[in-house]
Amino acid sequence: MAKILIPTPLRQFTAKQDSVTVPGATVGEVLTALTTEYPDLRKQIFTEEGKLRSFVNVYLNDEDIRYIGRDAAPAADADTLSLVPSIAGGMPGGTN
Repeated sequence: MAKILIPTPLRQFTAKQDSVTVPGATVGEVLTALTTEYPDLRKQIFTEEGKLRSFVNVYLNDEDIRYIGRDAAPAADADTLSLVPSIAGGMPGGTN
């Protein structure tokens, strides 16, 4: 089973766990298994059409899945997926 690292903002949807393991032969299967086990996480990761949200980056062993086959990229039991939501913010006027 692949290990998925859960970032702090999404841990509320995984019973506060910082990582979970789920089965799957591809990144897509792993993410589907993740959101099946933790259904409240689905709307945080996927659009209503089932597409990965644009502000959620997924890395397979430090490789951005956009460059290695997206959700069709193969995932092995020893692999680690990292969910990295994009963060925006700062103070108006560009000063912090």
